[in-house]
Amino acid sequence: MSFYEHVFISRQDLSSAQAEGLIEHFGTVLADNGGKLVEHEYWGVKTMAYKINKNRKGHYAFLKTDAPAAAVQEMERLMRLHDDVMRVMTIKVDGHEEGPSVQMQKRDERAERRERVDQHLR
Repeated sequence: MSFYEHVFISRQDLSSAQAEGLIEHFGTVLADNGGKLVEHEYWGVKTMAYKINKNRKGHYAFLKTDAPAAAVQEMERLMRLHDDVMRVMTIKVDGHEEGPSVQMQKRDERAERRERVDQHLR
């Protein structure tokens, strides 16, 4: 089996629960085809650099998988057919990095900065 990383963008008018439900749905698709969802992150709603299907924002999700190529191809096929998914990017990697992705690290750094500023203002 090979290691893959996927990022997909879903429509902005979905709720957070629905967007996270898509992660579970596609994880199940992988499992049904002999792969497994190692880790996933929901990055939230972000503004895109350009409009996609008349949308300025989208729900971003990141998946780390360990799956055979056939399972990944099936998952990508279903993602592209799904009405709520606007874009998909899959990258084959040599191994998964430990810990949170860079996106999640940025969010943690912003939270720490806010705490420092709040303490300074008191």
